[in-house]
Amino acid sequence: MSINHDLRDHFLARRLAASLIAAAITLSTAATSLAADAVVLRVGDQKGGNRSLLDISGYAKDLSYKIEWSEFPAAAPILEALNAGALDVGYTGDLSFLSVYAADAPIKAIGGTRSNAKTQAILVRQDSPIKSVAELKGKRLAGTRGGWGQFLIDATLEKAQIKLDNATFAPLGPVDAKIALLAGSIDAWAVWEPYVSFATLKDKARVIADGEGLTPTITFIVASDSAIASKRAAVQDLVQRLNKARLWSLDHLSEYARNTAELTKLPEDVLLSAYSAQRTSPIVIDERVVKEVQEASNRATRYGILPKKLDVSQAVDRSFTAAAAKSN
Repeated sequence: MSINHDLRDHFLARRLAASLIAAAITLSTAATSLAADAVVLRVGDQKGGNRSLLDISGYAKDLSYKIEWSEFPAAAPILEALNAGALDVGYTGDLSFLSVYAADAPIKAIGGTRSNAKTQAILVRQDSPIKSVAELKGKRLAGTRGGWGQFLIDATLEKAQIKLDNATFAPLGPVDAKIALLAGSIDAWAVWEPYVSFATLKDKARVIADGEGLTPTITFIVASDSAIASKRAAVQDLVQRLNKARLWSLDHLSEYARNTAELTKLPEDVLLSAYSAQRTSPIVIDERVVKEVQEASNRATRYGILPKKLDVSQAVDRSFTAAAAKSN
């Protein structure tokens, strides 16, 4: 009888072991399948941008999805990639976003940040005879076409009661505009941080006007309609992580500047000056933000920067920051 019991116990033990191995294989296969099926977010970024911010703040850890980062030299190609369906999420200025949205791009603003409006500025050379905004009349002014640069020039001239056609607009990107300003082929340059800090600290340029009261100074997190519909949980999580990372940066400006300097090769003192001046903070897309951007959009249409009047409330998805709004 004992032999039979031993044989039966041995047989049961082997069956149990086989069952456990089969279960382990099944779980392993399921895990592999889940990993293979994990959501992938294709995110557009610029050097020293959101990817590095998430990394240094620690909020890039323990993702339940995968991020495929693509680095671009500027915001415009990020928007082009979003419009073409090559990206799920990007980060770009408010007017640049609206310019692409106006062309019926399938995208929405879902979150973002606000910086101090004074960090958008019109600069002149140290030795320029221009001492006031009134003296911009008849001058050659450079800035990015269809973005903050052109808008700030037009808004500044309008505030000074100078007709827009009483000054010459030179559509130049930051690199070319800086060279042109130092060479004297333009009289003034409308630009943003960190270019403002670099120009004032290193080239001794002077600020003669800024965006206070004129520009929202909002940078939007933008997602494609497709990603909003099919990858919503991952997109929501990314927005929350970016917001937390941005708040972290406000308490660690020196560390943030040092890290970004290593990546971008920009001077650390320039970045620290820029970050300290900007105080870039996450926003809730609420009625106040929509109204503010709507007013700027209307002005941009009047200036000819935007091709048509837009309904900003249709260009945003407030749900991604709604939870933050309720907690405020």
